[in-house]
Amino acid sequence: MTDTIAGKATTGSRALRLKAATHAAHEQLDNSIMSKEPFSDQERYGQFLQVQYLFHRDIAALYDDPTLDELLPDLNGRRRVELIRQDLADLQLPLPAEDGAPVFTSGVRPDLPTALGWLYVAEGSNLGAAILLKEAAKLGYSADSGARHLAGAPEGRGLHWRTFTAALDAVQLSDDEESHVVASAEIAFRRVQRLVETVMV
Repeated sequence: MTDTIAGKATTGSRALRLKAATHAAHEQLDNSIMSKEPFSDQERYGQFLQVQYLFHRDIAALYDDPTLDELLPDLNGRRRVELIRQDLADLQLPLPAEDGAPVFTSGVRPDLPTALGWLYVAEGSNLGAAILLKEAAKLGYSADSGARHLAGAPEGRGLHWRTFTAALDAVQLSDDEESHVVASAEIAFRRVQRLVETVMV
């Protein structure tokens, strides 16, 4: 990672810099997930849901943080862990075994760059979920049952994402903090990668 990627000298928004800096990790994760054929049958889709649950459990506490709530619009309304819990129930699947404590816990305030990096990964995955929702529909699941967490926002995925990235871009950070956001997003991608390798067999 170079200073021109992480620092403010780079043209474009923080969200675009994050996209460029984390491209390799994001692409590796996407390829890993699709190689597991998560929409080939109910069992594999259930494993995909378990990965989603564990990741969103990791970050659930961020959505309750008052500082983040002031910076990012409708942060609490963007949480998806309960929707994934309902999706698992729709499939009559138990919650997955938890491998330790969540990455973020209630009452422990995360540093801002770390939180922004993880939330960038979570929100970005929702932007691309339209294609996944169509694949889930082939298995009989929908935004009302089994694939609730893949549903788009009422105002549309594009506007929902742009509202988030505009707020993300508006946060004032130092150059060191900019680098920390990128590093945290890469850690988040690697966390999901490990979950895929562990849960999706």
